[in-house]
Amino acid sequence: MTHRSRLAGFIIDCQGDDHDAAATFWSRALGLAQGETYEDGEARYAELENAPGGLHVEVQRVSHASRVHLDIESDDIDAEADRLEALGAKRIGFVKRWWVMEAPTGHRFCIVRLRDRAGAAEPNVWD
Repeated sequence: MTHRSRLAGFIIDCQGDDHDAAATFWSRALGLAQGETYEDGEARYAELENAPGGLHVEVQRVSHASRVHLDIESDDIDAEADRLEALGAKRIGFVKRWWVMEAPTGHRFCIVRLRDRAGAAEPNVWD
């Protein structure tokens, strides 16, 4: 089935209770304005605005060890997960609205829904 996908951006996973301090640090370190902070269940996010290339960058409070992961966005997240599994990735689990995946190298990443973003690269088209 034909579908589209592209790099969505980077998520800075921060373990700990002081999410505001973490968001402030990364905003200043990257020179990106701190945007909206919001919660979704137990999770807390702070968007960092105006990243290069129209990429989405946010700071996320997590319970696991701190790390950075990338998101791939697709108009068909199941087809994209299938495509990436064929390349050697494995599905770790479905969370809320996205797939958590693991590359053959051990890196975790997510497949999220494709969004319209000003300045973003055109998605790749896959058969």
